Amino acid sequence: MLVVVKQLSIYCMPAIIIFILAFGYLKGVKVYEIFIEGAKEGIKVSVKILPFLVAMLFAISIFKESGVLKAITDIASPVSSLFGIPSEVLPLVIMKPLSGSASLGITAGILKQYGPDSLTGRIASTMMGSTETIFYTMAVYYGAVGIKKMRHTLSCALIAHFTGVVASCIICKIVFKQ
Repeated sequence: MLVVVKQLSIYCMPAIIIFILAFGYLKGVKVYEIFIEGAKEGIKVSVKILPFLVAMLFAISIFKESGVLKAITDIASPVSSLFGIPSEVLPLVIMKPLSGSASLGITAGILKQYGPDSLTGRIASTMMGSTETIFYTMAVYYGAVGIKKMRHTLSCALIAHFTGVVASCIICKIVFKQ
């Protein structure tokens, strides 16, 4: 099983890129020109969302540096063990919906402490790839188009995040069982 996962991970991204280029060619789309136009739009959007990003990063820094993250992790540890979530990855579970860069730092710390080939390291890596920075994404996209009422987006995104976390733990325990 592990050999199959390794081979799939090696060829997956190049296959997706080749598929997109081939599909665009077959449809008669000028892929390079469209990419350049998208990059120009990306710069405009980046400038537009900058105030939302600054506010989000400021709030995350306060959350992390005040010790609230550590306190929440300590409180949530007994409950998370019921769902099979290791306590070592709880800071990542809590931080990932808030900030991608902060959760990347937490993942780097987990990998440094436990090693990338450990079960904890693999669970953390899988969570990084299977969950989303919910609040960051909502601030960016909703801020870019001016949406102020989010309706059911946040609740659905949090349910999807929790599902991704639990699925990461279950799948890693099955695939990388030692």
